[in-house]
Amino acid sequence: MRTSLDAEQLKNDIVARIEELSGENVYACYQCGRCSAGCPGIEAMDLLPNQVIRLLQMGQVDEVLRCKTIWACASCFTCESRCPKGVDLTRIMEAVRQIILRQNIDHAKLAELPDEMIEDLPQAALVSGFRKLTS
Repeated sequence: MRTSLDAEQLKNDIVARIEELSGENVYACYQCGRCSAGCPGIEAMDLLPNQVIRLLQMGQVDEVLRCKTIWACASCFTCESRCPKGVDLTRIMEAVRQIILRQNIDHAKLAELPDEMIEDLPQAALVSGFRKLTS
């Protein structure tokens, strides 16, 4: 038996909320992989950036909400600049983080970092991390 899926069947309330918060259409991505190929933070991620989009397209939001990738994203806009469809993945990642943070679940845990580590971290990483803690 063959089952066909269309975007309307897959789109759930959380994906709709992500699109609303980000102003982006997750279904515009056609999985070329350029976002993942250019991502400087890929080594810290458990899912490739294009896999995050694909999971949202397939309605598998729980996997996205549990992944490390959304927290590892430095919002450097490399993915957006490389996307032939103009999908701003950084806005989508931020929207997913907002949804989680509004549930009062702190995944960043910046308060637990030792002072010595904070002194050695790049300033951009700290700013990005603190932004993630404020919604």
